[in-house]
Amino acid sequence: MITPFSWLAHRFAFGRRALRIAATGALLASVLIIVTGGVVRVTGSGLGCTEWPACTPGTLGPTAEMGVHGLIEFGNRLLTGVLCAVVGWLIVVARLQKNPAPGVTRMAWAQFWIIGLNAVVGGITVWVRLNPYIVAAHFVAASLLVTAATIAWHRALSVDSAEPGTSSALASRLSVGMVVSTALLIIVGTIVTGAGPHAGHSAEVERIPVPWAIATGGHVVVAVVTMALGVFLWVVVVMDGSNAVLKRRTGTFLVVLIIQGLIGVVQVVTHLAELVVVLHLLGSILVWIGALRVLFASRPRLRVGDSDRQHVTQNGEREMGPQVSHAARA
Repeated sequence: MITPFSWLAHRFAFGRRALRIAATGALLASVLIIVTGGVVRVTGSGLGCTEWPACTPGTLGPTAEMGVHGLIEFGNRLLTGVLCAVVGWLIVVARLQKNPAPGVTRMAWAQFWIIGLNAVVGGITVWVRLNPYIVAAHFVAASLLVTAATIAWHRALSVDSAEPGTSSALASRLSVGMVVSTALLIIVGTIVTGAGPHAGHSAEVERIPVPWAIATGGHVVVAVVTMALGVFLWVVVVMDGSNAVLKRRTGTFLVVLIIQGLIGVVQVVTHLAELVVVLHLLGSILVWIGALRVLFASRPRLRVGDSDRQHVTQNGEREMGPQVSHAARA
């Protein structure tokens, strides 16, 4: 069956550079939508638009009477449209590659559907008047989007590149444990947020019935465990010495995690100042991306899809030419 993509594929094709640019744009857009969502929360603009998908029962956008909160909330909604356009472009570029990259295409489509899921959860968040559990689910859904965008980005960057050095079984297990611990760190962070003062609106909003100090203490414990796993992994990789990429990424992860911890301390000292809270939110996403990059370096098979790997092998054979192929068979 002829589809628009198959029709275009025979007439037009993009190169790898366009794929890398599109994947990078999608990742940056997914991070931006989370950061602006944090701005909505700390400015108390979560109910700046009282309805969804329209801003009010009678208007699509905010009215002058709604003030700056309406503009902030509606601006965040408009960014979802920009995000859809960026991800849509990634789908087109990935699908129309000269040398197919189906693994990137699949993750681009995953981003598209996760955006839809996140939009629905965002609408429910408004309908339930910023219920903290739904707000936490909204952030988790946004983190899923960043995950898919990160996978697509790494596949776009590495689809034609050589695999990094091998990793020991211990390093691979430690990288998995570190990713699990980082995911738990983010989830516990949503509990801290749900129990804290930044409810997203100036009116009385339901909070998670956990003392903020206890939730924060649990968050710190998980952060220490994550740091310990990262340090242990770095030591193992240094001693092994066979995977320079994994060593570099683990070191970068630890630096970002330390900075994130320092920002967390500043949050407490400044009594959760709005700007510091937004920086901490950005840091949590960067930590998560860093953990995923470590996992990809420790387990090269996760960098690209099986179909992409097959295409890389086939393309490599074509590029080597018949003489090299005959020599390899001999």
